[in-house]
Amino acid sequence: MNRKSLKYVIMTALLAALNMVLVMMFFPAGPGIVHLGDVIVLLAGCLLPAPYAMAAAVVGGGLGDWITGCSIWLPATVIIKPAVAALFSAKQEKLLTRRNLLMLMPYAAITLLGYALYKLLLVSLGLMDGGAWLAVLAANVAGDSVQVIGSAAVFAAIGFAMDRAGLKKRI
Repeated sequence: MNRKSLKYVIMTALLAALNMVLVMMFFPAGPGIVHLGDVIVLLAGCLLPAPYAMAAAVVGGGLGDWITGCSIWLPATVIIKPAVAALFSAKQEKLLTRRNLLMLMPYAAITLLGYALYKLLLVSLGLMDGGAWLAVLAANVAGDSVQVIGSAAVFAAIGFAMDRAGLKKRI
């Protein structure tokens, strides 16, 4: 393994661990829960080549779901989080590039739609109580919107600070 690959593996492990911890630190918000694990998924996409970023997203998010007893969400997490990480690019000298900022919209769409459809699947299979499917969809999107908007804002703030400090060039 060359030095660059080793650096990527180490950064992947660190970001996966931080992602896991932030997923585990969730709090209720309306009909859903909120955690800041998505911030690390977005940062990983901006710091690492796509396969490494996707690994940090799936390992960190999956372990966070499993350890907190929310393993019912694992199938959705292992599909949605790496897809989100792959949206972002690490090819520029800065994190907050025009491209990465524009990718916040597909991030929101993939996350909100992905988890809403998965929750509808759980309801249709009788694995989760949900009442009317439209009510389930609305409640899910409302709860997850808080997480998506909050994560995007924290990502932008951290990205701005890292860009100002020139940290990406040193990583």
